[in-house]
Amino acid sequence: MPVAQPISARIADRVSAETMAIPWYIWCCLTSVVSAVVGSEWDISWHKSIGRDSFWTPAHILIQLSGVLAGIACGYLILWTTFNKRSPLRDVSVSMWGFRAPLGAFLCAWGGVAMVTSAPFDNWWHSSYGLDVKILSPPHVLLALGMTGIRFGTVVMILAEMNRAQGLYRAKLERVLFVAVAFLMGMTVGIMQEHTNRVFMHGATFYAVVMFTAPIVIAMMAWVSDNRWAATIMTAILTVVNLALVWILPLFPAQPKLGPVYQHVTHLVPPDFPLLLIVPAVVFDLLRQRTRTWGRSRQATTLGAAFFASFIAVQWPFSHFLMSPASRNAIFATTNYPYAVPPMSPWVRNLFVPTEASVGEFWVRMAIALAGAVVMTRIGIAWGEWMRRIRR
Repeated sequence: MPVAQPISARIADRVSAETMAIPWYIWCCLTSVVSAVVGSEWDISWHKSIGRDSFWTPAHILIQLSGVLAGIACGYLILWTTFNKRSPLRDVSVSMWGFRAPLGAFLCAWGGVAMVTSAPFDNWWHSSYGLDVKILSPPHVLLALGMTGIRFGTVVMILAEMNRAQGLYRAKLERVLFVAVAFLMGMTVGIMQEHTNRVFMHGATFYAVVMFTAPIVIAMMAWVSDNRWAATIMTAILTVVNLALVWILPLFPAQPKLGPVYQHVTHLVPPDFPLLLIVPAVVFDLLRQRTRTWGRSRQATTLGAAFFASFIAVQWPFSHFLMSPASRNAIFATTNYPYAVPPMSPWVRNLFVPTEASVGEFWVRMAIALAGAVVMTRIGIAWGEWMRRIRR
């Protein structure tokens, strides 16, 4: 009889944790993130395949739906927490301009406003400067900042709830966190896609761009999670999402409506095959488990250098494969060119483009990339340790 009571209590606690629901506002913000991910990739594909024929494309609507959903959901949450004196969130909220709510709600609300504001700005920009311009135009930067605000705010909201939770409920929140952080890293690396095309993969600039964007999120994820394979799981989720986009988008027919048309396009042009970040993520997790007793600076140096070396070890030879005839199939999708790419482009001709003027400049930038990997890993560790303390 003395043993039965503790067992019953443990069973009751387990059932309670398994049935405890993740708050509605977290699901709303995560839905907003997914809407932006699908909408932005669809929009980029639309530009590559059809051109910007109208503001009211389904992709644009999906992107703006993300901002509207996050703005309304978090705006309501802020007002409800501020004016409802009996709100359970008041004790785990921050105060800003007289309003009270979880920190993540303010970040998501700001992101939603920025995204909605970018829509008329982008429409005016295209009307004034051309229908298809660079990805990093001012309205696109504002849009990207808004999407990043929503993604980061969602991560903060999940972490605040997770850091107050225990047991199975914490594990449930951690699984949602993996997805949210995967989309956050997709944003930080994806915004630099103009510099990560396969033609640049034998240049040091390409590796510097990746080292200054990926390790910080990898390290943060590894430090906020209790899972020993946190970086691997998060990166695997991002890789699977990117592969799904590569394989699903070409299933939909499309044809150009703007000129000049240099490529024969009959379907939506997918994004490039994803970078092999999963390999350095596995190496990162393996080394992290073996260096956990080291000082933070020494550990960051080792992890950052290992991330840098392992990424070069797999991506450099893989880029040769992407340039070869063996990759020209539906799996790797290396023959899906945007309609406006000239036939003599190095991209179409499968030629590497040097990004450095000399061998010396190449090695200097590679050294900068290595230093960037170490520094960003150290920042990511500090960021992760701070994120573990978030309760509001």
